[in-house]
Amino acid sequence: MVGRSDWQEIRRRRMAEPGAEEAYEATRIAYELGRSVREMREALGMTQTRLAVAAGMTQSAVARFEAGGTVPTIQVLERLAKALGADLVVRLTPRTAA
Repeated sequence: MVGRSDWQEIRRRRMAEPGAEEAYEATRIAYELGRSVREMREALGMTQTRLAVAAGMTQSAVARFEAGGTVPTIQVLERLAKALGADLVVRLTPRTAA
């Protein structure tokens, strides 16, 4: 059985690879966007199929998006926001010193 320290070492090595931090960040953002859409959809009592029809997508595309499996375009986010009766707000904020 592999111990926790082994997994931490594997993660450390993987994160040291070129592009790993950027890929991790893109995946985190995709997951958070998907979670947000899922929460809004569920709060409205919508099914994935109903959201998909309203957004001009397929149900499987909505499912992949909600699972964080895709990095969406602004156009897709706009369609989802409209279908959910929401506003899409995209902003850049300065980083704070760590």
